[in-house]
Amino acid sequence: RIRVAAAAARSLPHDFVLVARAENYLHDRPDFDDTLKRLVAYAEAGADCLYAPGISDPERIATIVRAVAPKPVNVLVSGKAGLSSADLAALGVKRISLGSALVRVCVGALLRAAEEIMIHGTFTALNGAVAYGDVQARFRKLMEQERADAAG
Repeated sequence: RIRVAAAAARSLPHDFVLVARAENYLHDRPDFDDTLKRLVAYAEAGADCLYAPGISDPERIATIVRAVAPKPVNVLVSGKAGLSSADLAALGVKRISLGSALVRVCVGALLRAAEEIMIHGTFTALNGAVAYGDVQARFRKLMEQERADAAG
């Protein structure tokens, strides 16, 4: 399937990055040897980037990077692993995914605030909220920077 997908990607009139995922760890099959074998096979079949969500051990990440080099490796990060972007770069990681982490951070704050309101009838959890104007200003600044970057 990867070989066919890679051929299809190469036939497109625009850039396309084919990321191949070995999802063993996401499906409660934490077999590193099998995961590594799959990633190497995907690289050999033409995948542009390799990804095994759920692997956070630095030694295993470095092993994957070496095994599929020179192709880039993507890592799904979590706060539990304790790895920074600099740590991942030092391991050779070229792409970092957050998955649903930022949404889950927001939902966690929402649930804590809702529980306080419902259980205690107080609103102190709202004190940490970013001011509406600040949110708008940040998005405007990001959009301006994006436009400037696109303009070259």
